[in-house]
Amino acid sequence: MGKTKAQIARKHGRAAAGLPGSPIADRPAPPRHNGNLILIPAVAAALFLFWYFHLLTLPQMTQLSGGLSMPDMLLGGYDVPYIEQLRSAMDTAALGQLSYVHKTAGTLFPLLFGLAWLLLVQLNVSRRWLRWALWSPVLLFVVVDLWENVAIDSALAAPDAGSVALASTLTVTRWVLFAASCAAGLLAVLLPHRVRSRT
Repeated sequence: MGKTKAQIARKHGRAAAGLPGSPIADRPAPPRHNGNLILIPAVAAALFLFWYFHLLTLPQMTQLSGGLSMPDMLLGGYDVPYIEQLRSAMDTAALGQLSYVHKTAGTLFPLLFGLAWLLLVQLNVSRRWLRWALWSPVLLFVVVDLWENVAIDSALAAPDAGSVALASTLTVTRWVLFAASCAAGLLAVLLPHRVRSRT
């Protein structure tokens, strides 16, 4: 006596019995979006821009300032006499070149760094409160860095106690927030999974 289609399906599967497959089982799995495909190039680009802006371009600007460092690189800040000395050492073309660097690499670096680090935290931390705690220094860094570029150009254009103090404060704050952002990125990766994840 031959087996029914139901019996064949139970033993060998629905396809072997000539029955249509289960709509759930036969449905292709939705594609998984791999955030690393975006994260890795973003981090690489941010590191390249850090090297280009801080380790290549700004040190080269000392050739136009008689060896004086650009304000961006002075981690401890600066005062009015230093800005006046730098301003007198740089001609109009050199000041214009520094302003151009601020508007190009100086703007691209914090934006790309911020994007890469926000994504890094997003991909590794699922607890909302922890994610926002790690995002906070990164977001503040981007704002302060962009503001610092404008403040330095303004202080060099017309140095006075107020504008120089603002630019100096932003420079120091920027470096502190940059260090805090790097630490946040490391914590997002190195914290135990039970701390980073909801489950």
